[in-house]
Amino acid sequence: MKLRSLIIAIIGLLSVGSVSAQANLLNAKIPEQVGMKTPEQLAADNDSPLPYGYIDDRDILWSKVVWEYVDLNEKINMPFYYPVDTSNISSSRRSLYDTLLRGIKSGEIIDVYDDSYFEDKLTLKDIQGRLARVDTSDAGIERLNAGEVLTDEYIDRRDITAGDIEGFRIKGVWYFDKRQGELKYRLLGVAPVAPDVNFIDSEGSQDELIELFWVWYPGARYTTHDMKVFNQKNSAYPLSYDHLLNARRFNAIIYREENIYGNRDVAEYIKGNSLFQVLESDKLKEDIRDRELDMWNY
Repeated sequence: MKLRSLIIAIIGLLSVGSVSAQANLLNAKIPEQVGMKTPEQLAADNDSPLPYGYIDDRDILWSKVVWEYVDLNEKINMPFYYPVDTSNISSSRRSLYDTLLRGIKSGEIIDVYDDSYFEDKLTLKDIQGRLARVDTSDAGIERLNAGEVLTDEYIDRRDITAGDIEGFRIKGVWYFDKRQGELKYRLLGVAPVAPDVNFIDSEGSQDELIELFWVWYPGARYTTHDMKVFNQKNSAYPLSYDHLLNARRFNAIIYREENIYGNRDVAEYIKGNSLFQVLESDKLKEDIRDRELDMWNY
């Protein structure tokens, strides 16, 4: 009976906390008040991402940096993809790509780089050049050849949208903390992957995916924490992208690990066989998972 009472009490506490997740939903007098918290509520919430603890280099007994690919076609990864159409949905719900792009445009995310080694920083103009293509239509070229003035209807513009994102490449480090005595993971970077905007509508463009930009994740946590993700099991208790990413609530395959061969990809030494590449990725995962058990074997 005591165990049953304890379970009921825990469920009750979670229910009370989850009711406040839909801010002001039951107290709103007009639709505009839905989602708006009072200053008292904001002060009581103290809603911010859980800070990372300090890890001294001497406490890291073992570590390995890995690069992974999160395929948005998999069902478990769909919370990072939707919503695609934002015309009929509140501004508090966006896909992970739109969340990152919004943070970059607003200046909340400033650490954006060209690759996963975080050396060449990108400006907003550089990023926008990768996300849009502006071209003149065939009819517009004819008008130009005829010496006529070119108007907007003869300009073709194609932008990368959330619906074009095929997946995300993430970079992180697995390490064994000897003080805590456990294996941990720290996410370092996130990169949306999509077809090249210059060839996105051509046949076979889905086979050639590129990294649009790399975001240094520790500097983007406030942005990903503020954007909530729809919880299918309880819409009154939404999660955040920061929770999903740090809890590794996604499925990914390792496509690269740091190694003596210049951090070469799995596809570089296992060529032309997708099945063997997946098996190699699973082997790398198992090696990392077994590392914690091996630490306790004497």
